[in-house]
Amino acid sequence: MDCATSKYLSFGCNGGNYMSAWNYNQLYGQMQESQYPYTGQDGTCSYVASEGEVSTTVGAYYVEIGSLTSRMMTAVNTKPMSVNIEADKIVFQTYSSGVITSHKCGKLTDHAVTVTGYVTSTSPNYWIVRNSWGASWGEEGYVNIGMATGAGICGINSNPAQPFTQTWTA
Repeated sequence: MDCATSKYLSFGCNGGNYMSAWNYNQLYGQMQESQYPYTGQDGTCSYVASEGEVSTTVGAYYVEIGSLTSRMMTAVNTKPMSVNIEADKIVFQTYSSGVITSHKCGKLTDHAVTVTGYVTSTSPNYWIVRNSWGASWGEEGYVNIGMATGAGICGINSNPAQPFTQTWTA
């Protein structure tokens, strides 16, 4: 968020873009969060390539639209997945607990988040999503978004992807 800035078509708290972040990461790599903690706010880039374990993006896998929910579940079983959602509606902005199932959330995506898991043992089935607004928002920084067809709740089915990464110690 601090380093992949407007030069990479990413605007931090004013609109992140995971593809832009991955492009930055492909060029420069990434420090571990323990060495470069996420603060949930725009800051000055403090990246130091020579410190700690570093990873870089080497490509991306896009989940195919056919059988989307099952393909997204398969992808999330391997590692977290980036998705775009619409986050400017009141139903999302005021979320505090439960599962968002309302289509009032919209589907015109404007915010990048990370799907970290899912629950299919309850009704409704839902995605477990990590947001970037800090632990004081939602359920300690997470939101549960109901599974649905088409664009999905909050547009979550739009453009799901995972980066291919390579990790090494600097």
